[in-house]
Amino acid sequence: QVQLMESGGGSVQAGGSLRLSCVASRFTYCMGWFRQAPGKEREGVARITLDGSPDYTNSVKGRFTISKDNAKRTLYLQMHSLTPDDTAMYYCAARGMGCDLDLFRYNYWGQGTQVTVSS
Repeated sequence: QVQLMESGGGSVQAGGSLRLSCVASRFTYCMGWFRQAPGKEREGVARITLDGSPDYTNSVKGRFTISKDNAKRTLYLQMHSLTPDDTAMYYCAARGMGCDLDLFRYNYWGQGTQVTVSS
């Protein structure tokens, strides 16, 4: 079992920044961030492997950075140049094998943290 707890969400104006954190009971091979906007399907945002290799969905490339602190067992998502389209509930997730942004392959999920970007 892996327990995940997100924090760091909030309300910001367009162009602003936020950093999300996810404390994990342990890291798995692949850790990811997903988001779900009202009325939309959950989508993958970014993921990182155990050895630190990141990948991003196209819409956030150049704006978001995923990272992790092994000593603190904490996963981060640094978000810059936020737009109203980034408004969503953001979830931390973990999976044991493989590492892509297919949400159905992630076994463990946090409760989410809300990000709201106003124009």
